Amino acid sequence: MADEHQFIHDGLQRTQIDEFFADELSRAGYGGMEVAKTPMGTQIVLKAEKPGMVIGKGGKNIRKITTELEERFDLDDPQVDVQEVDEPDLNAQIVADRLANALERGWYFRKAGHTTIDRIMDAGALGAEIVLSGKVTGARSRVEKFNRGYVKHNGEPAEEIVDSGVGTAVMKLGTIGVRVKIIPPDAELPDDFEVYEDVEVEDFVEEPEGDVEELLEEPEAGAEPAADPEEIVEGDTTPPEEEVVGEELDEELVDAEPATDADETDADETDEPDEPTEDLDEDVEEEAAELVEEMEAETDEEGE
Repeated sequence: MADEHQFIHDGLQRTQIDEFFADELSRAGYGGMEVAKTPMGTQIVLKAEKPGMVIGKGGKNIRKITTELEERFDLDDPQVDVQEVDEPDLNAQIVADRLANALERGWYFRKAGHTTIDRIMDAGALGAEIVLSGKVTGARSRVEKFNRGYVKHNGEPAEEIVDSGVGTAVMKLGTIGVRVKIIPPDAELPDDFEVYEDVEVEDFVEEPEGDVEELLEEPEAGAEPAADPEEIVEGDTTPPEEEVVGEELDEELVDAEPATDADETDADETDEPDEPTEDLDEDVEEEAAELVEEMEAETDEEGE
């Protein structure tokens, strides 16, 4: 048989055994079971509120259960161990069966739910939840929830820490499903924390071995030594992109060197306007000389 099929077979067999115990030991306060296969046979641990009723007078009832397990479920040498539940109000399966029986006896669902969850919390539970689903009060089905404390609904804590149980109440209007979830008092949740008062913080701080400065000075194993900054400055720091740009500029200059005759003629034309400027300078000098002569003549006349 393949591994996948083996897992499905084992899970189905475990569920069928659990339902068988729930039907046979309902009056004894059945609180769950654990199945473990060993080389010596199949070890089954039963949890019950009244172990005496499970064993029976002279072990008659337990022998009957063992024989039926061998014949009905084809178990190899089943060994049944019965354990008494220390606190029934903290066992989700027992609480679910009690609540279902109370509803069948005519208890109002709201009174039964609040009374049951109060007993759970009084027993020391960290949190509890009761869900009633079905035709609770009328022809239309609905869901009623009763919550106290803190309950995990998903993740590993919901599977490992939360204790869950299921019961069924058969009423005249229809069937009511009862689901109970309980977190026991000694549960260690991953998000729990504790605050210490009047405590020195240094007592809870671990100091590193050796001197901190020595640890900082020691180079990491396998790390390459850092390069000297002077060597980096002396080295060629020109990136390859700049060399490529320089080569492109040289090529452009070479292409621009050969000039045509038209360009030379244009340059000559641009130089021609310099000649009129020389003529203008000579005229200005002549006018300045005439003004000076006139001023000297005026001064001579005034002196006479």
